Amino acid sequence: MKSQGFNVLYEADYKMVYKDQKANPTSQEDTFALLINIKASYYKNMKKYVEDSLKYEEKIHEKTDFREGLRFITDFPEYIGTTSGKLYVTLPIGNKPFAYEETNSLKWQIVNEHQSLNGYRCQKAVTKKYVRTWIAWFTRDIPFPFGPYKFNKLPGLIVEVYDENKDYIFSLYNFRKRTYFCKSANMSPHASAVYKNKVFDYQRKEIADPNNYNKLITDPETLSYVLKKARERAQNYNPIELSID
Repeated sequence: MKSQGFNVLYEADYKMVYKDQKANPTSQEDTFALLINIKASYYKNMKKYVEDSLKYEEKIHEKTDFREGLRFITDFPEYIGTTSGKLYVTLPIGNKPFAYEETNSLKWQIVNEHQSLNGYRCQKAVTKKYVRTWIAWFTRDIPFPFGPYKFNKLPGLIVEVYDENKDYIFSLYNFRKRTYFCKSANMSPHASAVYKNKVFDYQRKEIADPNNYNKLITDPETLSYVLKKARERAQNYNPIELSID
C-alpha cells in the first residue's frame, strides 16, 4: 500500500477531552500521537496510527475487513503535518482523501506564570485562533516547538492546551524517544488538493447527510427518527475551529 513516511525521533501522546455538542455538552475522550523530529511534527489519531500500521503491513485489508475496521473509527481522522511555515492537513470526506495547506501563523503571548504539569515545569501562553482563545502550558525542558493538533511555535513542547470554555482540552500523558521511520504516517499521499474552505464544514454536513443512513436503515419510522437526531446534532455541532481563520 502506498504511503508517505515520516522520520521520527520522539513521540508525544495526548489525551483530548472534548464537548462537540452545544445543547448536550457531554464530555468525550480521544487520544493522539505527535511524531517529532528536529524540523517538523506529524499528528494523527491514535486509532488511525494503529490501523494505518496494520494496513501497511497488510494485516488487515480495507475492503475485506470492514467489521475489523469499525474498531478504529474516530471523529478526528485527519493527519496534520507541521513545519515552521505551513500546516499540511489530509482528511477523508465521503471515503475520499483530500488535502489542504494553511499558513502556520500562530502568535502567542507568553505570560509570566508557571506551574508543574505531568512532572514538567511549565509556562503559560495565550493566543486567539479559530474564533477561540487558547491557553497553553509549555515546557522548556523539552525544547521542541510543537504540540497537539495545530498548536505550535512555543519555545518548548506543549504539555497542555485548552480553549477558555474548556470545550477542547489536550493533555500530554506520555513522551518518549523513538528513533524510527514511520512508513505509514500518511496513507493518502495522493489526496486531492483543495482549499480549506471547501472542506471546513464537511463534518456538520456529513452528520446530517441522509445518504449515510438510507442504506443502513430500512424501517421508515426509525429512519425518520435517526435523521431528526442527526439534524439536531449537526445544528449543535461545536468543532475545534469555529472559523477557518
